Amino acid sequence: MAKRKRLTPARAAAPEGAAPETKSGFPLGVARHAPAATPPIAHVAGQAASEAALRELADDVRRARDEGRLVQSLPLDTVDEGYLVRDRIAVEASEMTALMESLRARGQQTPIEVVELDGGRFGLISGWRRLSALRELSREDPARFGTIQALLRRPETASDAYRAMVEENEIRVGLSYYERARIVARAASEGVFADTSAALSGLFASASRAKRSKIGSFLRLHDALDDRLHFASAIPERLGLALVKALEADKEFAARLRDRLRKTPPASAADEISVLERAIDAHAPKTETVSPRNKVDAAPKPAEPQGVQLQRSKGRLVISGAGVTETFEADLRDWLAARLSNH
Repeated sequence: MAKRKRLTPARAAAPEGAAPETKSGFPLGVARHAPAATPPIAHVAGQAASEAALRELADDVRRARDEGRLVQSLPLDTVDEGYLVRDRIAVEASEMTALMESLRARGQQTPIEVVELDGGRFGLISGWRRLSALRELSREDPARFGTIQALLRRPETASDAYRAMVEENEIRVGLSYYERARIVARAASEGVFADTSAALSGLFASASRAKRSKIGSFLRLHDALDDRLHFASAIPERLGLALVKALEADKEFAARLRDRLRKTPPASAADEISVLERAIDAHAPKTETVSPRNKVDAAPKPAEPQGVQLQRSKGRLVISGAGVTETFEADLRDWLAARLSNH
């Protein structure tokens, strides 16, 4: 007898577009295998690695900041320019104008150096010109020029901070001999160094012996005339050394010169240099009378004016030096015009 086939109820057709039927335990349209979940140990290990990387990055940033390798953006009003006695006495208006134009066009390219103070403030070590120029520009555009780029330094002593300031200015723009002498005197008077001798050797340790000797000579000039000079940084090297020689040779010379500067305060650097040059000329000893027979042989070579250097080559004359001022140029043009008109 043939076996009977078992009949089962007819299944309803699946709706059009529905997923095929799966085995029991999974509803229609649900995949048989769910995506494998991330093992807990792998998740913990990945999170720990991320946290370690962030800690390492934070440590690198902190070290860079402490070592002065991280440039920071500081609000201008948090930087105290009076933290150190500045070595720069004044800046030529043309230099400041050129610096401001550069900052407008290209922004700040070189950061200043600061030391961290209490209360979120910073003391300026180097970069006084950049700070001054940005403060001028911030009056025009506070949004663009309200901050300054800075490197944080950690000098161990005040003498280290002063040395950093002097070295930065020596490298970038150079100081006049009077400015060098002045910062030596001020650093000693502030107690940063025991005396001027220690300040001179400490601040200018890398300078040659001849250079330190000249700075020491200008110290004599600073001590005698500093409170009477208005444009001391413009005094040329030769004129300054001549003044020091006169001070050492004549004890009354300083008093006479101080009185002259007090009675007629110069209005410009050129005027002050002129007063100092006349004082030297008046102090110079009179030359002996030369007999007519030896006049030609004994005639000295004409000296260059103080603060002015002349260089002549192949029909060309170059006049340079701190004494070449607008007044000097005007006088020279008048002299040339008179001379040419007589020929």
